[in-house]
Amino acid sequence: MGKRRKPSPPSRARLAVLTTAVAGGAVLASGTAHAEPAPTLASVKEQVDRLNEEAEQAIERFNGFQEKQQKLQGEANRIQEKVARGQDAMNELRTQLGVVGAEQYRNNGIDPGIQLMLDSDPASYLGRASVQDQVAGSWTSLLKRAQDEQRKLDQERAEAATTLADLDAVGASLNAQKNEIQGKLAQSEALLNKLSAEERAKINAQEAADKAKAAAQQAAAAERAKAAEKEAADKAKAAAKETAGKGAATPQTASPQTAAPQTPAANTPPPAANTPAPPAAGGRAAAIVQFAYAQLGKPYGWSKTGPSSFDCSGLTGAAYRAADVSLPRTSQEQWKVGTRIGRGDLQPGDLVFFYPDLHHVGVYIGDGKMIHAPRTGKNIEVLSIGVMPYMGAVRP
Repeated sequence: MGKRRKPSPPSRARLAVLTTAVAGGAVLASGTAHAEPAPTLASVKEQVDRLNEEAEQAIERFNGFQEKQQKLQGEANRIQEKVARGQDAMNELRTQLGVVGAEQYRNNGIDPGIQLMLDSDPASYLGRASVQDQVAGSWTSLLKRAQDEQRKLDQERAEAATTLADLDAVGASLNAQKNEIQGKLAQSEALLNKLSAEERAKINAQEAADKAKAAAQQAAAAERAKAAEKEAADKAKAAAKETAGKGAATPQTASPQTAAPQTPAANTPPPAANTPAPPAAGGRAAAIVQFAYAQLGKPYGWSKTGPSSFDCSGLTGAAYRAADVSLPRTSQEQWKVGTRIGRGDLQPGDLVFFYPDLHHVGVYIGDGKMIHAPRTGKNIEVLSIGVMPYMGAVRP
């Protein structure tokens, strides 16, 4: 067998070509593997809506922490004033104790028996001894008062320390919520900034179409409810008329109730759903609704309560203040105030709430509509209550 020849190594030029080809293939493969499809308008809108909803949830939490911070700050100020007054009282007591103690020291420096023996005027000494007893009694009384005041002062200082620690914790939570809100809003703005003006216009048009569709569905539901109530009222009238006719034909057997069936309950139909009567002029509801109308077009401002911008609960709180009614700061707390109202019994001025965690609220104005502060980048507007997940209503 002949010897096998070793393959000759590739030349430098050939090696360079092969290396370049492999590197180029790797780059192409890498680029293909990591390429991401451009987001669709629908996906961008969905992300923006989600981020804005999450931001509004954080805003209501921020409002709650802010309200708690204000209350804690007021409590801390009150306690610290008590501590300062207590310290002044202690300083005064210490001064008095010092005076009495010095007097007692001067008078008790020598044994009383020896003083009596050495005193040239025993009667004078006995008088001074009586004064010394009074001084001793004053010392004991002052000492007890000082001990009581010190205990009280220590308790107030401990209470102040606890309140200030709570205040620091709330402040930290406040900052965390603020950072979360700003982060969500920045993400939302970054997504929108990637779109062209034409694409943003399409998103706005889709938003308007969604609102119109929801409003139409709400109106259709209201019409169906009206029709059902009218049908029920017509049947009630027909039944009452038939009962009255039978009573007229046979009066001798008619009872007082059947002879006079014209009762308001039988002949007055219930109010139609979502069509409440307008509030009386000058009434509380009128003041609330009129204030809400006057804010239309003003910008949404997170954690703002007016007068130039509002968030959702800031707007409702300000509307009720216009009617001399004080509401809690957040939508969740406003839900707890007043009487729960069924959807069919809504009246202008009622508060309407949305989403399972109740993080959005508006002022009902009648005809299935509300005035609300929507979200960052939007203005205060009139909107159908059927556009968002409706949870209920309250009449404070």
